[in-house]
Amino acid sequence: MKYEVRFSKAAERDVAELLTYLVTRAGEGTARAYVDRLIEYCAGFETFPERGTRRTDVPGLRTVGYRNHATIAFRISGNTVTVIRLFHRGQEVRLQGKD
Repeated sequence: MKYEVRFSKAAERDVAELLTYLVTRAGEGTARAYVDRLIEYCAGFETFPERGTRRTDVPGLRTVGYRNHATIAFRISGNTVTVIRLFHRGQEVRLQGKD
């Protein structure tokens, strides 16, 4: 079974903010390559969504690390995986409300 992978508006903002942050520190080419690989990794939930750790503090939430630099928070509902947030290096994982 293949799953549809979607990004919440908050996750889309996280991607844009991460790209902006990385461009100033690593250059545009390196930043875009990293962000593209991160998005590709998320697209992999299409075939193997139940990876990572189930969070007991937020029902239905799972988190998985990416290259020891990012944490991806996501939910599986039916045949859809929604990436809720992307946290980069040390950002506190806080999820409030729905987006």
